[in-house]
Amino acid sequence: MKKINLLILDDREENIISLRALLEELDDLHIIAHTDPNEALKVCWHEDITIAMVDVQMPKMNGFEFVSLLKSNQKTNHIMVIMVTAISKEERYLLEGLRSGAIDYLYKPLNPEITRAKVRSFIHQVRLQEEIKQKNIALEVSGKELLLAKEEAEHARKSKEIFLANMSHEIRTPINGIMSVIHVLKTSPLSHEQLEWLGILDNASQSLLVIINDILDLSRIDSGKFKIEMEDFSLTKFIDNMDRMFKVKADHKDLHFIVEKEGDLPDNVVFDALRLQQIVTNFISNSLKFTEQGSITFNVKLLDIGPKGYLIRFTVTDTGIGILTDHLPKIFQPFEQGDGAITKRYGGTGLGLAIVKQLAELLEGEVGSQSDVGVGSSFYFEAWFQKSKTEQAQKPNEPYINFPKLDDVQILVAEDNDLNAFMLAHMLKTWNCVVDIVKDGQQALDAVLQKTYDLVLMDTHMPVMSGFDAIKAIKALDDTQKNSMPIITISASVLAHEQAAAYEVGAQYVIVKPFDPVDLYSKITSVVGANKTVK
Repeated sequence: MKKINLLILDDREENIISLRALLEELDDLHIIAHTDPNEALKVCWHEDITIAMVDVQMPKMNGFEFVSLLKSNQKTNHIMVIMVTAISKEERYLLEGLRSGAIDYLYKPLNPEITRAKVRSFIHQVRLQEEIKQKNIALEVSGKELLLAKEEAEHARKSKEIFLANMSHEIRTPINGIMSVIHVLKTSPLSHEQLEWLGILDNASQSLLVIINDILDLSRIDSGKFKIEMEDFSLTKFIDNMDRMFKVKADHKDLHFIVEKEGDLPDNVVFDALRLQQIVTNFISNSLKFTEQGSITFNVKLLDIGPKGYLIRFTVTDTGIGILTDHLPKIFQPFEQGDGAITKRYGGTGLGLAIVKQLAELLEGEVGSQSDVGVGSSFYFEAWFQKSKTEQAQKPNEPYINFPKLDDVQILVAEDNDLNAFMLAHMLKTWNCVVDIVKDGQQALDAVLQKTYDLVLMDTHMPVMSGFDAIKAIKALDDTQKNSMPIITISASVLAHEQAAAYEVGAQYVIVKPFDPVDLYSKITSVVGANKTVK
């Protein structure tokens, strides 16, 4: 340990020798002595002096003046000064010493034990101050490292978000084209074999979309940006949709799909319908994947009615391969599956159930499972559903080509992907819309300058000029008929800030690819007006 430098200043050499001998037994000290105050000041400026024992009465400069000079200099004002005096013990001398900056007094003749005890006390105080100083330095370094780590983590988060946004856009765009073709083919005369192929294609595209949504949802949950959106919806219709959707998939595997309802279930409730569908779909899809024969049962049970509304449990039970008891805790963890060998055989990302668990927590619900190897598995989700105060409007179930026609609605489609543009235009023309197509934002602006449209359907990510910039340019036009023109963005981005940006620049609605024709039709009719609809 580094020794502490102690200065002894006294005009009498014999006093220095006596005091040095008295303090020699203190191992932590390195003693420097001077009889000349001016020389002592130079030492204090150039050496790391920590404690000074200063005589009061000296011919060239008294101790009070010496201490005042020390305390007035930034390089030496930290030195702890003990005044040593043989003059009167009157309070006025004590006060003068303390005012000059001294922290203690010793009176001659010095008591050896008291002198050593006081110096030890100051040495201990210096060590504590040094320790605090070092800890503060370490804390400052740690704070800088923490700030740097936070900045790096934020940079990594933003990089991941940008990557996921780009990945989502690049994958969703072709998926939207594929699913649009599927929608068109469903309205065409096809053979039974062709319908089966179409069903396989539809399932494959839906499965790919689920994987993309799982990755994005996991990222949003981890970053704290995931939002729960409560809304009124039809629980009865939700159960019927699950029955209709998965009965077909179960039939393809020669499995029985059974729907059970227990208790006086309400028709309409308030909940996040999209997240409920995500949870239940995940359970049933897993059962379909791991069940080779037998049945899959989807049970919806009313457990309780209280001030919070309805406590409802959704349970999916299968007769599949089952899961080992010691593997059950792993299945709700991200990127984990019950058994590596099973993963190789059946595939999967290991994200689904992890997202289900996190969704359940966000929804203030509960998930659980039980399983017997070779017998089957059971998964459940339960939560409180608020009571609905409104009846729900039902979406049309007929094919989109049978929707009421739109009377000569002039629509500009700005889309750089040829397949998406073609399929979107085809869909719009089945509703008797007049469609013009452009491939970038600049062409969209030029088209609007030449012609007034009832509606613009604008992709957000395009070359030359983005959809956002095109909307800004249109809204900045002097022509009120053109700058008030309704604009709906159709984007492959699912990031909340990008969707919010579309509304900020002037879009009436945001539709996410791949879109539902029902949703598109509904939004078009809401902005172009009822007078355009042919009954």
